[in-house]
Amino acid sequence: MQSRPIDPSSVESRASWVIAIVTLIILAIAYGAPLMTAVALKPIAVDLQVPRSDPALASSLSYLGAGLGGILMGWMTERIGVRIIVMFGAVMIAAGMALSASGGLGTLYIGHGVLMGLFGASCMFSPLMTYVSRWFDRRRGTAVALISSGQYIAGVVWPSLIQLGVEWYGWRPTMIAFGLLVAGGVLPLALIFLRPPPAAPVSGSLHGGPRVGTRVIGLHPNVALGLLSFAIFCCCMTMSMPMQHMVAFCSDIGIGPTHGAAMLSVLLGCAFFARQFWGWLSDRIGGLQTILLGSMAQAVAMSGFLVTQDEMGLFAVSAAFGLGFSGLIPSYVLAVRAFYPASEASWRVPVIMFAGLLGMAGGGWTAGLVYDHYGFYTPAFATGLGFNLLNLVVILPMVLLQRTSRLRLAAG
Repeated sequence: MQSRPIDPSSVESRASWVIAIVTLIILAIAYGAPLMTAVALKPIAVDLQVPRSDPALASSLSYLGAGLGGILMGWMTERIGVRIIVMFGAVMIAAGMALSASGGLGTLYIGHGVLMGLFGASCMFSPLMTYVSRWFDRRRGTAVALISSGQYIAGVVWPSLIQLGVEWYGWRPTMIAFGLLVAGGVLPLALIFLRPPPAAPVSGSLHGGPRVGTRVIGLHPNVALGLLSFAIFCCCMTMSMPMQHMVAFCSDIGIGPTHGAAMLSVLLGCAFFARQFWGWLSDRIGGLQTILLGSMAQAVAMSGFLVTQDEMGLFAVSAAFGLGFSGLIPSYVLAVRAFYPASEASWRVPVIMFAGLLGMAGGGWTAGLVYDHYGFYTPAFATGLGFNLLNLVVILPMVLLQRTSRLRLAAG
């Protein structure tokens, strides 16, 4: 995998793309685990004799655990390397799915929140996003968009297969089988391919990012990080609602679970292809402006879930939602890497991802809670749209501040 950088001043090389593709495959496998609860939400609720918000909370706990653990795992990755961290995470996801399938609501929560989330998924997304970003500097947006599309490849491949497994064998055996698949697929890939990234360029150099302590768009660095964290929390609250409740929502309005799972696959499949466009765009206009455009597109698409319950119309809205929101998460990573020195990436990226995963957790659970109160999903999706508008209230002024800062620098 050794290769000479294409540009001597850049860390990028052909090996960078090998790392990116392997990471994409790892995430595409691992991201199937949270989809298990989304696809089997109704069967799990019926089997355990609980309202839907209860199993929806299990999925939310996995996101919450992944966010909390991601900060620790980012720190650990700096010390013991990404290979060991990712292999440990794969084993924990498998163990979490086995525990979740073994009992009642309590084991479902512990399996998802502690094993799958805190010790499993936490070893995947944030550490791998930071890891791959260190292999790139000229086309970082394209690379980060590619690997973060693992979620959408998982969304295309796994929901229909999981649905078949649930129908033929039940949700418990299907959950155990998928856990074994995660361990069997991720462990050899991590062992063979994941190795230390190239040394980071010096801060303040062409590819090294800002110097430590530099103000961010005129704000104190930690204030800017706090605003970005709140913004990603709000947009992920919106993002998670259709993804976690699509199959149940379709079932409620007379669309079969197989078509509901296919609709989820369409949503995430469109997101995969659109994310490559957003990555290309972010390399040209920057992460922060890409966040603004993506958030506006997500808000428009989310409105579509409020005005149609026709099956063909919902397929179109699902596709539009996938096209809209897909550029958001990698753009936050790019914004952090552009605003802060590379030496701070190992903790600032996980902090941002924690806020995003907190939003993913809160959105799925909130939608279930609102549904249980009203008995239908329109109020839940309206709540999601409200959080999206809050995101725009934060991001738009930040974009304006960035433009003002650039004008001041250009004026001398």
